[in-house]
Amino acid sequence: MKKRSAACVAIFITLFLLTVCGFIYFSGFFETKNLVNIPREGPENVSDQELREKIGQMLILGFNGTLVTQASPIVKAIRDLSLGGIILFDYNVADEFQSRNIISPEQTKTLISDLQKFSATPLFVAIDAEGGKVNRLKEKYGFINVPSAESLGKKSVLETEKAAQVLAAELSTLGINLNLAPVVDVNVNPRNPIIGSLARSFSSDPQEVLSHSLAFIEAHHQNNVLVAIKHFPGHGSSEEDSHEGLVDITDTYQDSEMIPFREIIGKNQADMVMAAHLMNLKIDPNYPASLSSIFIKDILQGELGFKGLVISDDMQMGAIEENYSFKRALILAINAGCDLLIISNNGKTYNERISYEASDIVFDAVRSGEIPLSRVLESSEKIEKTKRKLKLF
Repeated sequence: MKKRSAACVAIFITLFLLTVCGFIYFSGFFETKNLVNIPREGPENVSDQELREKIGQMLILGFNGTLVTQASPIVKAIRDLSLGGIILFDYNVADEFQSRNIISPEQTKTLISDLQKFSATPLFVAIDAEGGKVNRLKEKYGFINVPSAESLGKKSVLETEKAAQVLAAELSTLGINLNLAPVVDVNVNPRNPIIGSLARSFSSDPQEVLSHSLAFIEAHHQNNVLVAIKHFPGHGSSEEDSHEGLVDITDTYQDSEMIPFREIIGKNQADMVMAAHLMNLKIDPNYPASLSSIFIKDILQGELGFKGLVISDDMQMGAIEENYSFKRALILAINAGCDLLIISNNGKTYNERISYEASDIVFDAVRSGEIPLSRVLESSEKIEKTKRKLKLF
């Protein structure tokens, strides 16, 4: 009897040990298997090279040069950083008599074609071609004359469509695939130094602004040219120029200024929205729209439902440079929701290394956790999607 009891105890202990060991083994197996299949959150999920390429795609860079070779600094930057795009100007701000990128139609077309050939990833080629005074493709260089938005706004929408067709066809022929236009600001303040005084707004009536803007946009889309509507949330009431310093629209802003943005986005006609360096203390007491998650994430993407690319106004304008370090501004803009950052490199000084500095700042910020990796991945996905839509790939 005692032998039988001892044998039973031994069998029980053996079975118990086998059960425990099996449980530990299979638990470890399934745990390991799950860890393999579930992607990890965090910077270790993307290699340094991949991250730098994705960051590069977020940069739209200005540069000096009317022609390029393999040895040109802009070509080196495109190749080293996988830049997302370039922005063209006709003259240097520091010296208006010095040509920047544009001399003639033939030269401009060759410049763009050569830059695309040197880039492994198709480039956004951006320009300010609003018509009137803000048009880098001037008649004196041999380009077509395009009336200002203000003059078109006084005519029929059909006239705006015709003018925009001519403009967009010229852009497409040159290889320019992104027009930083139209201005959809409502002309609330005709004496506004940067909008009203330069005849950049279609009208003081938001519905007229909407109608003419839609015609302008449609003409561009028919010619396979993207648009960036600007300047969100509306620059029309301002009394100062954000090129010179931070502009406060708290007391001048009118709700009607949001109508063109809301309607164009609602009709899914905005490829990009440009966030302006404008302060409205009633909405965000701390940051201008371009650096504000309240403006971009909560209002633009949340309330207005915008799902396209958010592009910053030039990150080297006085509004930014006088109030933020370059590093701080880039981090704030990306965290706020900007997908593309314009770095014109067209101010008082020229920095050949500015794109490398920007890339390093963003890279280090992601690796340190100041910018979530998910924020860069989100922008990267939207940029690629937009370029595929444009059939650049």
